[in-house]
Amino acid sequence: MHIALHIGAHCTDEDFILKTLLVNRDALAGQGVVVPEPGRYRPVIRETLQILKDDAPTPQMQEAILDALLDEDQATRVVLSHDSFLCVPGMALGDGQLYPMTPRKAPRLRTLFAHNDVSFYIALRDPATFIPSVFDRAKEEDFANFIADVDPMTLRWSSVISRLRDAVPEAPVTVWCNEDTPLIWPEVIRAVAGVPPEFRMASEHEFLRNLMSRNGVQRLQAYLQAHPPANVAQRRRIVSAFLDKFAREDAIEQEIDLPGWTAAYVDTLSQLYDEDVAQIATIPGVTFIAP
Repeated sequence: MHIALHIGAHCTDEDFILKTLLVNRDALAGQGVVVPEPGRYRPVIRETLQILKDDAPTPQMQEAILDALLDEDQATRVVLSHDSFLCVPGMALGDGQLYPMTPRKAPRLRTLFAHNDVSFYIALRDPATFIPSVFDRAKEEDFANFIADVDPMTLRWSSVISRLRDAVPEAPVTVWCNEDTPLIWPEVIRAVAGVPPEFRMASEHEFLRNLMSRNGVQRLQAYLQAHPPANVAQRRRIVSAFLDKFAREDAIEQEIDLPGWTAAYVDTLSQLYDEDVAQIATIPGVTFIAP
């Protein structure tokens, strides 16, 4: 059995992958893919890791975890999603890094399923918008304290992915950029579910409801139904055109109001992010979903 761990990052998915897969859970079960309700596994995994600390679980504990997650006997793949698998939002920055706990937490997650194959899935986000968003999510009061031991200009997602690969080298990692998600959403949800491109997903365009007007989503769905795209590239061009016309400004533009963060500073962070992303696709063991 294969365990697919969708681990975030914070302020990217907001559980939309999980919600979409849950809508399709019956169809996915027919493919041997099980998508448990989060209430079944998030407390179990959190409490087990707290008990174990850095110890390895016994075979009996591993079996008990799977029993808690599954009712099915014929599962070939289990999808578990939680953006706080590696840490809570308030600990996403530290020691001069993004997700400094990755080398410790990822192997502990992996050992919970030591007798199963494991893969990781993670979305990245431009630090220019990620840092203010995760600061809000952490409900911290003082931004200076929140980033006291990090320099945003030196934060690199490639470091997170490299540390993840080094920590669990036998587990492949699939990565994509949150900014690209509207164009690659069908590929993302199928990659996490482990199903082929032709697998039909209900509510496939629900994600776009967060970004577009209701009229825009309805017109997009009608257009795709009347003019089925011949390939992935054509579908992306269609979605991009509808986003250009019907995107809600409040959903795609983020106002950044942080001390010392000028427009030039934000632009530099974004440029460094673009350069960093280009490096990630070259890391061995990484599958990068790009538009």
